[in-house]
Amino acid sequence: MGGASLHYRALERLYTSAPINRLFESQLHVEGEGRSRIVFQITEESYHAAGAAHGTIYFKMLDDAAFYAANTLVTDRFLLTTSFNLHFTKPVRVGEVVAEGRWISGKRRVFVAESRLVDHEGEEIGRGTGTFMRSHIPLSGLPGYADTSSNA
Repeated sequence: MGGASLHYRALERLYTSAPINRLFESQLHVEGEGRSRIVFQITEESYHAAGAAHGTIYFKMLDDAAFYAANTLVTDRFLLTTSFNLHFTKPVRVGEVVAEGRWISGKRRVFVAESRLVDHEGEEIGRGTGTFMRSHIPLSGLPGYADTSSNA
């Protein structure tokens, strides 16, 4: 397994290890440089009072997909979201949703990535664009990223 592939698998472990992700049934797949995909299950527990997924779910999925797409280009530091714009196009209820992230620009300090949400019928339900900046936090020191097992 090459260096880039090891980094991608480490990012997937990092996603899984984040305490927030214990609240949701989701899985990150880093598909290559600048590309990520998150498969997410919407349940009624994430509904607002009118019976559809709350906007926080849209934000989390869009931000995570864009973030991980951008962080594929950075192997030493954790990125931080500095801004994020999102657009809701359709309410979503129970079922599978896929968040697709794609890096757009930036390779030094600031990165721009976009993401979109697609429901189980293949329709786009939301879209976002984020700006991410290198932090002072080393990836290698984060739980989940640095896996010491032999199958890393």
